[in-house]
Amino acid sequence: MRNIPRARGKRLIATAATGSLAVTGLALTLAHSADAAAAAGSTNRTSPDWARLVDQVPTPVLHWTTCQQTDQCATAVLPLDYRNPHGATIQVALLRVKAKDPKHRLGTIFVNPGGPGDTARDFAAEVPQAVPRAILDKFDIVGVDPRGTGGSTPIDCFATATERARTEAPLTGTPFPVTPGQQHAWVDAAKALGRACSTTARSIASNMSTTDDALDMDVLRRAVGDSKLTYVGESYGSYLGLIYANIFPDRIRAMALDSIVNAPALAGTTATARVPAFDRMGAAAASDHALRGLLVLCQQAGSSRCSFASPDTSARYDRLAAQLRAHPLRLAAPGIKTTTLGYADLVADTEHWMHDPSGYQGLFPELTDLVRLTAPGGAGTGRAAVVRDLERLRSALAPPPAPGNQLEAFSGQACSDGAQAANATSWPAAAATADRSASYFGSYYAWLSVQCARSTWTASDRDAYRGPFDHHTAAPVLLIGNLWDPVDSYANAAEMARLMPGSRLVRSDSWGHQALNTSACVDSTTWNYLINPRTPAPKITYCRGDVQPFASATTP
Repeated sequence: MRNIPRARGKRLIATAATGSLAVTGLALTLAHSADAAAAAGSTNRTSPDWARLVDQVPTPVLHWTTCQQTDQCATAVLPLDYRNPHGATIQVALLRVKAKDPKHRLGTIFVNPGGPGDTARDFAAEVPQAVPRAILDKFDIVGVDPRGTGGSTPIDCFATATERARTEAPLTGTPFPVTPGQQHAWVDAAKALGRACSTTARSIASNMSTTDDALDMDVLRRAVGDSKLTYVGESYGSYLGLIYANIFPDRIRAMALDSIVNAPALAGTTATARVPAFDRMGAAAASDHALRGLLVLCQQAGSSRCSFASPDTSARYDRLAAQLRAHPLRLAAPGIKTTTLGYADLVADTEHWMHDPSGYQGLFPELTDLVRLTAPGGAGTGRAAVVRDLERLRSALAPPPAPGNQLEAFSGQACSDGAQAANATSWPAAAATADRSASYFGSYYAWLSVQCARSTWTASDRDAYRGPFDHHTAAPVLLIGNLWDPVDSYANAAEMARLMPGSRLVRSDSWGHQALNTSACVDSTTWNYLINPRTPAPKITYCRGDVQPFASATTP
């Protein structure tokens, strides 16, 4: 995911570096229940129920106009609820980068960077910086802003910006709550947010699951003239791909997914609903794995190449975290705004740095500065210089400005997609349990979904797909997993490859929250696949990231 508001200290679970191409089962009221679909096993045919929902919608005519100087933008009017195709409508915004060689054009690549709640139009506009001419010659690149986000009809849960800011203040004031007082404030704010979105914005909140985006994408596939879909999705955008692949398995030309969500875990069940969604997806465990790996490499590199190195570098991080939990650090120096940095900020900054393969170059200097500032004497007469250096490092983590409804957009999709616990008051205990399994990051990820508790987020999407995820697709799906991804672990990719017959797996020894554009091996495998998706390929392709922290150190 890309950036959720920095003030809340989250990355979109699913995050792509700027300029890079990362590329409930059917509601029981449908004719075929999820249980019946599961019993039928893998299939390579779109079910009549899903086909009827989208095929009854007339193909929209896209009126493309020039935008961002060289790109093209359009808006499609689609049903708000596909079960009521002649009822209320919703606007969906698209951006297209046209193929450079129209005579040899193969079709359109739809792209999505994840989030949830990120704009795919901005992502599509960045693609030309990151892909080879062979791709740009042969394909239009199209990004579709998901429902509720970006240029599409927004989800707006509050009457005024002032009301939004007041309600969300506890949620944006710290990356996640640590003290009992903070936790209480978060629970109250989450309840208010959930109720607002389930009342004021109920019509759209009930129709903005990732499944709705998949239905939109199939209609838009027709609108751009493609008989089958070509798609690249990264992080949470992989979930969009996995849903599409299992709803429309015979409508895929090519699909490459990177930084992959464990789809069954995200969808969840009644039995797993008490575990917050991002924790049951394994995000906290993935962050813990990546951090411990970096700390080992730092120690092996030594203090000459890693300033944070010590005889026990992992224990040094643990001590620093304990100090900041007990005593948040006041940062003041001439020329900078006085701020407080606490335990939650340390955890959030650590997670953010790990999204970039080169993030260790910022993470370890920040940790070193914090050690100096928390030591007896607080860096002495050089304290102001250390504070300014720390603030310079942390400013690199600030995301671009986000829309005012970013948290609502994130929530609208996240709360619709998976099973949720009944009451927000259960989150403190769930977060504590998650921390025992994955130090630091358990709570960090647990609190992302507190507003989704069923008793307060009462808007539900009756068509949200919850599985099965085992369909045999018309073309093999390419699944890319990164061994050191701090959000979506390689195990997720391996599990989805196991579930989906005929799929192909790329296993990359890479760092950061994506493998595309971090490995020439991954890139060439992906670009070749998109051009020739039916060319025989190994069941597993082994790659290595081009950036390896402290390259001469031994990888753990």
